[in-house]
Amino acid sequence: MSPYALTVDAGTGDLRAADHLLRTLADGFDLPEDTFGCTHLVRGNRPRVVVSLTLPSRPLLDTVRERLAHGYGTVAPGLPDAVGRAVLYPGAAALTGTTTVAELLARSAIDRVTVLGTPEPPDPATRMVTRDHVRPQWQRDELVLAATPALGGTLVPFEAPDPTPCCADH
Repeated sequence: MSPYALTVDAGTGDLRAADHLLRTLADGFDLPEDTFGCTHLVRGNRPRVVVSLTLPSRPLLDTVRERLAHGYGTVAPGLPDAVGRAVLYPGAAALTGTTTVAELLARSAIDRVTVLGTPEPPDPATRMVTRDHVRPQWQRDELVLAATPALGGTLVPFEAPDPTPCCADH
């Protein structure tokens, strides 16, 4: 990972809002394709979701930091932890529809795919139904996508794009 990273604490309360903030920053600041934008859960007295941006150069980092100082919350240097959930990463925009595991790995910064409940990696030819929502997570300096088996021998990313809130039927 690049040393050009910063964390933004906008007081965001959930992942969906943090994803939206990252997409707003990417579009509004015209961030390059090789930017990593991640969400991080902060626990403690004030649980929230912060976002981080890892940028390809010091000048871009300085420009983004200056622009963030105008109404985006508290900005701090560095990453809040090493296990961010990636929303922005090289190749993310190409991960739509159905693809194979091999194509997913070749087209993006994702290093590997794991399947919940299985010790072995999936066959590279296995079809992945992305649901246009692929959120890998950093694990030991690798970007790893957790997947689950789905109908027809396919896989889907573990994180659903529109999860049912806990206790929605109560």
